[in-house]
Amino acid sequence: MKHENWSNAIMVTAYVLINCDLGSEEFVISELKSLEDVVEVHGTFGAYDILAKVETELVEKLRETITWKIRKIDKIRSTLTLMGIEGQE
Repeated sequence: MKHENWSNAIMVTAYVLINCDLGSEEFVISELKSLEDVVEVHGTFGAYDILAKVETELVEKLRETITWKIRKIDKIRSTLTLMGIEGQE
């Protein structure tokens, strides 16, 4: 995963919960890890298959990453995005 240290920048963070086709978890995780703004990826137990943490410097870039990169990965059936609230870390 690519992640730069933005020590002085305020980052926008979102957590994307992902459901994918049965047996495609490793493929989807590999694809997610190749995306620039995806900083963490975890397989999960429960209602969702994968949790991805996305960080960008702009809300618009975050939206583009989720909409045009993550949601377009083959084998992903659905996503649920949770955005962090600034000042409530």
